[in-house]
Amino acid sequence: MPDPNTPLLELIGVSKSFGGVQALRDVDFTLRAGEIHGLVGENGAGKSTMMKIIAGVHADYAGRFLLDGRAVHFRSARDAHTAGIAMVHQELSVAPDLSVAENVFLGTQLTNRLGIVQWRRMAEEARAQLARLGVDVDPRQQMGALPIGVQQLIEISRVLFSGARIIILDEPTSALSPPEIARLFTALRGLRASGASIVFISHFIDDILNVSDTVTVFRNGQKIMTAPAATSTKNGLIQSMIGRGHAELEDTYTSDIRLAPPIDRPVMLEAANLRLGRSLRDVSLAVRAGEVLGIYGFMGCGQAELARVLFGKTKPERGTIRVDGRRLRGGGTASARRAGMAFVPDSRRSMLFHQEPVYKNTSISILGRLSRLFLKPAQERALAARQIEALRIRPPRVDALLGGLSGGNQQKVGLAKWLTYPPKVLVLCEPTRGMDVGAKDEVVKIVRGLKEKGLAIIIVSSEPETVLSMADRIVVLRKGELVREFCDENVSKDRLLEAA
Repeated sequence: MPDPNTPLLELIGVSKSFGGVQALRDVDFTLRAGEIHGLVGENGAGKSTMMKIIAGVHADYAGRFLLDGRAVHFRSARDAHTAGIAMVHQELSVAPDLSVAENVFLGTQLTNRLGIVQWRRMAEEARAQLARLGVDVDPRQQMGALPIGVQQLIEISRVLFSGARIIILDEPTSALSPPEIARLFTALRGLRASGASIVFISHFIDDILNVSDTVTVFRNGQKIMTAPAATSTKNGLIQSMIGRGHAELEDTYTSDIRLAPPIDRPVMLEAANLRLGRSLRDVSLAVRAGEVLGIYGFMGCGQAELARVLFGKTKPERGTIRVDGRRLRGGGTASARRAGMAFVPDSRRSMLFHQEPVYKNTSISILGRLSRLFLKPAQERALAARQIEALRIRPPRVDALLGGLSGGNQQKVGLAKWLTYPPKVLVLCEPTRGMDVGAKDEVVKIVRGLKEKGLAIIIVSSEPETVLSMADRIVVLRKGELVREFCDENVSKDRLLEAA
């Protein structure tokens, strides 16, 4: 058993800049052998930047990096991997066209002495690894056909059981249900007992406190504090993260709220008897102008499929959808958009162009309205500048490449993409996934502002805090069926979890 007081990894005075933006400023960080070290902080606080230095992704930085007491400077992720360091990034890096087994052994395919790939052995070992996380899927199935939460568990398993002695997990529970999180934490504790060290980055402070031995808080590129998790509290960590009182954020973290009474306004979207295999079983719902409807359920309950059906990305086997009283016919997203619907999916990669500037991502959905023949970059930039200011996107530069923004700011760009020309109905799928408390609070304010303008908004989420903080009315989806509706009553996280 490793000595828990032995520093396995140390960063001393590490700084990192991107252009003129200081991402890290004179940071010291210590990871000990056999430790789970939780990392919290707002989007852009520097957490992921520091981890990418450790994982060899960022090689250009100032300061000292010690591993086992010896100075190192990784030039690539391969260098870090060779040294026994592996990382699961916040954004999935799976190969959707390959099988589950190929993804589990991505880059490390099992071969015999002749170099021939041992497909059967790979499938058997992949199945055994995934079973340790409670995942029961056919290892021969195509990765891209699985829900995002299952893909996330598969990617996590690839790193957890790779033999790495330092494992970095960036938002690993963002798409997982409570039972899956519990199984993941059991696996992490087992790895810790075997001597592995784990850095656990999360915006879910309860998760951090549940599984970590030590917690470090980052703010504005600096380390603010490090303390034992056992003596830390959620409120104390939030206050350290944001540097001010947390009263204004209480709605985001509330445990008991009062839902609004029904409103007497026109129905803007009505879905009746939607059926899609085992994913949706005769689902009916309606949302009115100026109302936020929360759809809550565990990952895999059918909420992602429901969101895609509503926007025309998936055609239901039966059922009808009406927008502002008119039935959608012909199907497809084009029909939904013409009717006045907008959709922000749960995966930022699927809706944005990371190698393009913010202004192009913002204007992409309305180019046809800007010009039928020629693009008008000046008009695009002006529209983007207004959205940047309204949504407080950071850095506030229309020409900044989207890939250089934090995950929370990328999510806000995805929202801005639709708000340049306001829709009648807005469907937001996991709108705060991977966001810190400050960014979540900003999204809450944005949604409330849109509601006041008369938009009908549907929030689809597996995070209880998300629907509690935004919704006027909440329906719970379980195994493809709507099993409970909360309206004009007190509701808590515990009651949502019990219903789901």
